[in-house]
Amino acid sequence: MVTRTVDLRSDTVTKPTEAMRAAMASAEVDDDVLMHDPTAFRLETEMAKVMGKEAGLFVPSGTMGNLISVLVHCEIRGSEVILGDNSHIHIYENGGISTIGGVHPRTIKNNKDGTMDIDLIEAAIRDPKGEIVYPTTRLICLENTHANCGGRCLSVEYTDSVGEIAKKHGLKLHIDGARIFNAAVALGVPVRRLVKAADSASVCLSKGLGAPVGSVIVGSKEFIKKARRLRKTLGGGMRQVGILCAAALVALQENVLVMLDGDHKKAKLLAEGLNQLKGLRVDVDAMETNIVYFEITKDSKLDAACLLKKLEEHGILVMPESSTRVRIVVHHQISASDVHYTLSCFQQIYAGVCEENGN
Repeated sequence: MVTRTVDLRSDTVTKPTEAMRAAMASAEVDDDVLMHDPTAFRLETEMAKVMGKEAGLFVPSGTMGNLISVLVHCEIRGSEVILGDNSHIHIYENGGISTIGGVHPRTIKNNKDGTMDIDLIEAAIRDPKGEIVYPTTRLICLENTHANCGGRCLSVEYTDSVGEIAKKHGLKLHIDGARIFNAAVALGVPVRRLVKAADSASVCLSKGLGAPVGSVIVGSKEFIKKARRLRKTLGGGMRQVGILCAAALVALQENVLVMLDGDHKKAKLLAEGLNQLKGLRVDVDAMETNIVYFEITKDSKLDAACLLKKLEEHGILVMPESSTRVRIVVHHQISASDVHYTLSCFQQIYAGVCEENGN
């Protein structure tokens, strides 16, 4: 019988803290579609301030936040956005920019560190003289941290360089900053500096920050004005949304720096421990934040499905990416004890496999 659960599937699985629940219960609310909810306004104002932008808008999800941002920047159907081939917007957001917005994605290969080569980005920008046959490039999207690349951070210098390319060609720059606070902590720079070159950014409240629901998109006042209308069009306008925003305010105000730094250290500890096991491989040197990917090597006696089943018997939940690749994400509700327990279970499983195979 499982007596302990360690949920490492994602940092989206956290439960609201007691402080969040108390704030939700006592939140001052009104109709946010009419722009009268004071708690929503507080959250949006605070996030915009932290991010160094003029205004913010609460949205139900990061997917909606990114979709709205792309559609604001690409108002004309047939516009083109340049983005990474391994980016969240391109892979995990249901193709919404195309199916709903009529926006054409032009993908550039993501490097292992989450970047796209600057020269490839510039080369992908369509020549306006060819508009009779080509889509019109209007936007570049970056992702920081880059989830599929293992939570890698985009540096200030890199982001500024992409921003310069965008301005040179009259384009906009959007940053999918679902885990932008993780990047800020890992790089030791203010989060506003990481998005200074961007015209807009989305920030997830329910990942590293640990709130139960939602994201905030930030940008200029004019950008947010258009975004608010699109949010209503997409069904994201909600009434007494301050109940949700109250929890997010707690998440933003609680000691984010210490909390996220602790997540990163525990993820590193997990990565180092897993990398010592025969049959598993982790690129420990590439570890920067709270995401750990491990590869199941060819000489392993277990594939991902078998390993996951055995881990579940110990109450440990992880996320398979393929038959040989598995993702672990550490969050603020994973303790040091949970990390040690997880490592001990991996050790027991692999030791048992060795015994079964007479090794």
